[in-house]
Amino acid sequence: MKPKQRSIFSKIYLVFLIVLPLPFFILPANYFDSGESLCMSKVLLQKECFGCGITRAIQHAIHFDFTRAWHYNKLVVLVLPVFILLWLNEIKKSLKKFKKV
Repeated sequence: MKPKQRSIFSKIYLVFLIVLPLPFFILPANYFDSGESLCMSKVLLQKECFGCGITRAIQHAIHFDFTRAWHYNKLVVLVLPVFILLWLNEIKKSLKKFKKV
């Protein structure tokens, strides 16, 4: 890949990373609360898996509704911080690549 192409790709990727969580902050906390489940365990076996409710739990947690987040999935206390750390780490790596180009 040419340096100019790499530079453009790095800029686009960095902007994508920064903008990625914005829809979750813009949408209301209860946006994912209703509707059909997409979990294959629930659809096929009518049984909840360990991940069931994590999207709703994260959505409520980022809107500071921790009681409801805990209600949907107790693993939110582990998953959300890990997601945030991974996201920040990816931004950090992307910034380093961007500075090299």
